[in-house]
Amino acid sequence: MPHCKNKSCSNSKRKFLIACAGIAALYPFFRFLRYSIPRKPEIIELGSSAVNGGFYIGHKYILFDDGTNAWALSRKCTHLGCTVNFHEKDWLIECPCHQSRFSIQGLVLHGPANRPLPQYKVEKLKNDGGYIVTI
Repeated sequence: MPHCKNKSCSNSKRKFLIACAGIAALYPFFRFLRYSIPRKPEIIELGSSAVNGGFYIGHKYILFDDGTNAWALSRKCTHLGCTVNFHEKDWLIECPCHQSRFSIQGLVLHGPANRPLPQYKVEKLKNDGGYIVTI
């Protein structure tokens, strides 16, 4: 490794090391700025009478029950975030903004959305037949 005998070479090395130390010192600060607090889950309890005809439409979700399984889907479209609607006649979910269509399992049937609707955890209560939806 060649050694520098002049002062300018020594100054450039010093500036480089100071810059590296500055970046290393600021890294935790920038990592802190990107930190987000995970939100608490929202728990919604429904009575058994709420699900008539095998579905219930809530503000943030649509709950389905086929008699053996119960599941809930988000009402937020994966394309642009519009609130989707459930069409009982056709048993499909449609976004009013750009007409993306989803199955009752949340799968994309017709774009422009390319991701399925998120599913929420549903617990079916045994004693009264109600539901607990965790968003």
